[in-house]
Amino acid sequence: MAIKKSKIQINQLYTSKTLITTIVGICLGIFALKGFMIPNLFMDGGVTGISLLMHEIFSLNFSAVFLIINLIFCILAYKYVSKLFAIRTFLAVSILALGVEFIHIEAITKDKLLIAIFGGSLMGLAMGMVIRGGAALDGFEVLAVFTTRKIGFTISEVILFFNTIIFMVAALRFGVETAMYSLITYFAAVKMADYVVDGIEENTALTIISKTPDLVKDSLVNNFNKGITVYKGERGYLPGDLNHHLACDIIVIIVTRLEILNIREEVTRLDPEAFMYVNSIKETRGGVVKMKHGHK
Repeated sequence: MAIKKSKIQINQLYTSKTLITTIVGICLGIFALKGFMIPNLFMDGGVTGISLLMHEIFSLNFSAVFLIINLIFCILAYKYVSKLFAIRTFLAVSILALGVEFIHIEAITKDKLLIAIFGGSLMGLAMGMVIRGGAALDGFEVLAVFTTRKIGFTISEVILFFNTIIFMVAALRFGVETAMYSLITYFAAVKMADYVVDGIEENTALTIISKTPDLVKDSLVNNFNKGITVYKGERGYLPGDLNHHLACDIIVIIVTRLEILNIREEVTRLDPEAFMYVNSIKETRGGVVKMKHGHK
């Protein structure tokens, strides 16, 4: 019985898809660091940036510093986020640290702009793929979540604050030009990671409140082949006329950026006074969201 339980735990750690995604991400991270960033004194944000600074300023081993700092964050993640996430993250950063230490890769280029763009993009691709695999290559996100609970700032604000300190130190140590190129590297990494995590086709939730809900629902379902969700609500409550309100249908539809313009134009044609607003969606699963090629 104990052996069977152990197998279940191993299966829960990784599926074949998440394992492959994580390994590919780690390999890309090693290539970005060894082929672009470390040989050319280029900084990144987060734990990677701190480890690079410690390596260049105090001649400390990059892999050792990177692993030790991330280990601290993995302990925090184990306690405050998720045990599975913490274990996956520890394995990912450990393999990355070992790869950087023992795999030899010649510097791909000395051109600073190419290093910033391609080094940052590859690092962002690596981070995004590892996140897709259910882990992280940088413990700063764990720190941001933990700090947010204590001081009330958003995760983005916390990460930006700590990374600003890193780039200020880089500017003082290596010069403003290096710090500026490192900022390009960082933003390239962030944008690429967001692109990978959110997917090639970003989904959007469109909410519609119309005086002609039946016409709108019929068009969305029959003309665009879309599934819709309808909430029962009330409209009205205008300034100076608070007591005037009517029951209404609140229609929600998930669309891609390529579809949203046509759908908004169709809703406006059916009801020029329709109220619509858009929310970004990080991930969708199930339903008929993927039936986007069937619309007319």
